[in-house]
Amino acid sequence: MLLKLFSTMAATVLLCSAAQAATPAEPADAQAAVDALLDADRAFAAASAKTDPVSGLGAMFADDVVMPVPGHRFARGVAEARDYLRSTPDYQKSRIDWTPQRGGVSGDGQHGFTFGYMRLHKPDNSVQPLKYLAYWVRRDGQWRVVVYKRSGAKTAPASTAPMPPALPARFARAAADATRTQEYARSLDQAERAFSDEAQKIGLGPAFAKYGSSDAINLGGPDNAEVVLGADNIADVVAAGSPPDSSPVTWAPDEVIVAGSGDLGITIGFLQPNAAGPDGSRKPIPFFTIWRRPDTSSPWRYVAE
Repeated sequence: MLLKLFSTMAATVLLCSAAQAATPAEPADAQAAVDALLDADRAFAAASAKTDPVSGLGAMFADDVVMPVPGHRFARGVAEARDYLRSTPDYQKSRIDWTPQRGGVSGDGQHGFTFGYMRLHKPDNSVQPLKYLAYWVRRDGQWRVVVYKRSGAKTAPASTAPMPPALPARFARAAADATRTQEYARSLDQAERAFSDEAQKIGLGPAFAKYGSSDAINLGGPDNAEVVLGADNIADVVAAGSPPDSSPVTWAPDEVIVAGSGDLGITIGFLQPNAAGPDGSRKPIPFFTIWRRPDTSSPWRYVAE
């Protein structure tokens, strides 16, 4: 098991990908921190609308970004992520923009997540709706995406109106402690494994309902124009076609990224089918899940996946 821990000590916020502005002051509170994160996401989207998707998306990726891609694998690193995007038909002649619908930050203001809706403008003037989910870390005063995914949709969402932010219960800048951060990562690793274990016993849907927060989101599939909101609704979606008292998949994290405040983190790994498919194989499915909790003594609950 590989625990990959990220804890940064950045003191500024990136507001534009094209040209860096003067270094702003450290956000005074959680609302200011999430506003700065959303501003960064919007600035990347605005810059992306003026260039090709490979350049537009690649600009916000960290050097070690992780992104699930076809082929039952993750693209690892910005070069590999760009290579995948570059291989997508028509991308060099297309444009992509997006609108974040919600953001959230950790209690130390150094980690965060955003999700929202994208539009891929193709060379034939058609527009492909997409949904996205991104996990961000502040490094050297700049927000960068370290884990990212998109999901297609058949139709555009009825509304992209902002949702209330996911704010931490406490907000305070503090020096990172490597030993404590490692313990936070270990507890999140255990939570993800317990989630899978529970699903084998009570069913996939009930486990998703139990381990999710009331405001959790799931990007959903092509038939979902908008994200699926709420653990109970997510449970209904993921349980469709699954056995009532068991799970078709087992999973565990291979990597964990957690904020130094211990209240926000992400798990990265593969879903392993419990039964062989029609071709006799059991092809793993890459996944990542964003988790949060009000304080370090509370249980982890997923907030976005």
